Amino acid sequence: MSTVTPVTDATFRAEVLDSELPVVVDIWAAWCGPCKAIAPILDQLAGEYAGRVKIVKVDADQNPETVTAAGVTSIPTLGFYRNGERVDVLIGAHPKPVYATKIEELLA
Repeated sequence: MSTVTPVTDATFRAEVLDSELPVVVDIWAAWCGPCKAIAPILDQLAGEYAGRVKIVKVDADQNPETVTAAGVTSIPTLGFYRNGERVDVLIGAHPKPVYATKIEELLA
């Protein structure tokens, strides 16, 4: 079972911007092959970092306000948020160690 939380335009502020934990936001789409490829990696990382980092996903097709506000031009895009601010971004599919390194930087 996934510990990656779905987030919508309506819940983005509460789940991401107002979160006490750092948040990784995966902006994806059902038709996106690379998005599907990284989903199991993000599920694993959500379990490994449970209680320290929250990983959420935003369906780009269903949540245009969030996509526009984040300035997303390509998916998958992962935004890294701390204290309500995006502090880093990673575009495209990458191996698990790349995501783990970004999460460790987010926690530092």
